[in-house]
Amino acid sequence: MGLREILSDIHALEEELLAFERKFGVRSETFYAAFVGGEEPEDAGWVLDFGEWASVYRTWLARQADYRNEVQRQQGGAPSIAGLIRVVT
Repeated sequence: MGLREILSDIHALEEELLAFERKFGVRSETFYAAFVGGEEPEDAGWVLDFGEWASVYRTWLARQADYRNEVQRQQGGAPSIAGLIRVVT
């Protein structure tokens, strides 16, 4: 998967995370820390949402790591954006 595809995934996942954050009024990292700590939803109707939210957040974290790894691979150890930028017209 190339940088453009990874970045596209990250943006799509961020849109999903924003929808959950707006619905529940808390940032995803705050939610996820409580979720992995075993905190249960206050309302039984939120169980499916919480499961999906956690899944989207885990995928977002994985894509962030994929992005960092691909950038490092393409940079060859030299921190530069040369060769990374591809303008889409």
